[in-house]
Amino acid sequence: MIFTYLIINYFIPSVPLSLALLFLQGCDPLAQTQRSKLQHRRARINQQINKEMRMRAGAENLFRATTNNKVRETVALELSFVNSNLQLLKEELEELNSNMEVYQTDSCCETDLSQYNVCLFLQDFICEHYGEDSSLYDKEIKELMELRQAMRTPSRNQAGLELLMEYYNQLYYLDQRFFPPHRNLGVHFHWYDSLTGVPSCQRALAFEKGSVLFNIGALYTQIGARQDRSATAGIERAIDAFQRAAGAFNYLKENFSNAPSLDMSGPSLCMLVQLMVAQVQECVFERATLMTQGTHFISQLCLAQEAARVSEVYLLVQQTMTQPLMKDYVPFSWASMVQVKSEHFCALSHYYTAVALCDHMSSVEEDEEHQQAEAEKAFFQFYVSTPAGPSLRQVLQDTEKRRKLGKAHLRRAVIRHEEAMRVHGLCKILRKMDILQDVLSLTHKRSLDKYSELDREDDFDETAEAPEIQSQTHQKPDIAPPNFSAVQVSDIFQRLGPLSVFCARARWGPVRLICLQRKESGLGLTLRGDSPVLVAGVVPGGCAAEAGLREGDYIVAVDGQDCKWAKHSEVVNMLKSCSDRGAELSVVTLHSHDTQVLNAKENTRQRLLGTAKGQSSASLLNWNRKKKREGSSVTKRLGSTFSLSFGSIREAEAMY
Repeated sequence: MIFTYLIINYFIPSVPLSLALLFLQGCDPLAQTQRSKLQHRRARINQQINKEMRMRAGAENLFRATTNNKVRETVALELSFVNSNLQLLKEELEELNSNMEVYQTDSCCETDLSQYNVCLFLQDFICEHYGEDSSLYDKEIKELMELRQAMRTPSRNQAGLELLMEYYNQLYYLDQRFFPPHRNLGVHFHWYDSLTGVPSCQRALAFEKGSVLFNIGALYTQIGARQDRSATAGIERAIDAFQRAAGAFNYLKENFSNAPSLDMSGPSLCMLVQLMVAQVQECVFERATLMTQGTHFISQLCLAQEAARVSEVYLLVQQTMTQPLMKDYVPFSWASMVQVKSEHFCALSHYYTAVALCDHMSSVEEDEEHQQAEAEKAFFQFYVSTPAGPSLRQVLQDTEKRRKLGKAHLRRAVIRHEEAMRVHGLCKILRKMDILQDVLSLTHKRSLDKYSELDREDDFDETAEAPEIQSQTHQKPDIAPPNFSAVQVSDIFQRLGPLSVFCARARWGPVRLICLQRKESGLGLTLRGDSPVLVAGVVPGGCAAEAGLREGDYIVAVDGQDCKWAKHSEVVNMLKSCSDRGAELSVVTLHSHDTQVLNAKENTRQRLLGTAKGQSSASLLNWNRKKKREGSSVTKRLGSTFSLSFGSIREAEAMY
């Protein structure tokens, strides 16, 4: 049985530049126009709703303030007109939000362009903070903008997910390069709520990162909903996709907070996680129905318990959706669909119970004794509480008692089916889903037919109330955070230098030119480390001291050749090969408080030998903006990525 799934049509944060888009793998730029039109329509409807809400507030204030009956009648008429317009606009918005056609192609997600030019911000920051000509980094800026543009329309497959994760991973480097921790820059990141289209804006890169995480989860839901669940392989892929979606939303809930968007609020994310878990359980039930080929008593009881579990988790989702904040946020069609599924699977659980009792007990009677014992054990653990009346053992041994109990379950199933159909009929959006209507009608008719078979003309006893079924599943959802390390990326702005020194949180003086003239006693300096090489000591009165070189300087260039990433031996060879006229060094000196942190890491470098090169990119991506009390651990975790692998002391530090 194929059922309709709820998918989340979220939107990628807006992109600030309109550039010629490269056809990156995982991107489908041809789908942009259709989604732009959809977003424009949503924004227009929301503007009209806000206008009507302001008019209604003003009319209500006037109605309460005036004592003139004629004015009150006029205002009441105006209020009636405004409320009617509001209802029509909300229905139009709900129908637009529930439109699946635009999302059934091979791509998803798009928003409008931002007004702020992030490209200009990057250029200004390179000039002001790094003191370099920003035009030298036009290629890197263009590459970042093209990646950001491409991830607006990811294809609905693994390549699209990898594209989103690539940009998500790249945001770590962007944060370290261009966003100081104690300085609020004027870069605005935009987001459009998935279910309302209302724009949100925040001047924090974490908001951009959270937005991409949101879309990773949303893309997983769409991939899961696209699978062919008529075969076991498709169901397995759907289960995996919905579990990964739940993991993405749960990771976002645990690591980000205070987002201006309702999409990323705690209640909304909790609801989405529960919704994904419910759809996983639904897939598990579908797989069980496919794999249950025989008419064994225990297998039918297992199906009933799986269906009861699905009904139970959808009921939890329904309760979450009816909370005050979520009630106005979640579309009526979503809440209706969840309620329909809860009722539908509850009916299925009672139907399979009746089938087990009435159709498949004959095979149990013919089984061996140990199989009968297993059937009794399964049946004794089947109900939430022991039902009143005859014992369960007596029910199993008496055909008439089994028929009456099965009839009670079928009566309960028919009632639940009818309730599901009633809720379905109240929602205009759901009435348009033909497959949903067919499934509800088919299962309802099946239960009625079965009830008619068990009903007898001479059965004058009142049908008993069916006991509650104990829900149980053989596969609980596995909610795991996204595996960001699966997509390896390199720093686009690597040419700016190693992050240990050349990052947004470090402050240094202007680049100084030092002209070294070799003497017979040598250059008079001690070098240490790699990428960049550090001046660990200067001999008083030596060549380096007279030229103005100071301890703690970092060598960034030798004779105009960039050596920010140069190894210790490479810089030494440059200095040794300098001519009689000497060498011209470009050096910088750190001035910020982070210098102390870097020096402390140098003093403990033997503990950290080799860690920088062996680190997984996953350690770079543990962003945690949620709790201030966790700030110290975050600093420690991120700080560990700035350690330099100096190698052996004897090899890395020497006097020249």
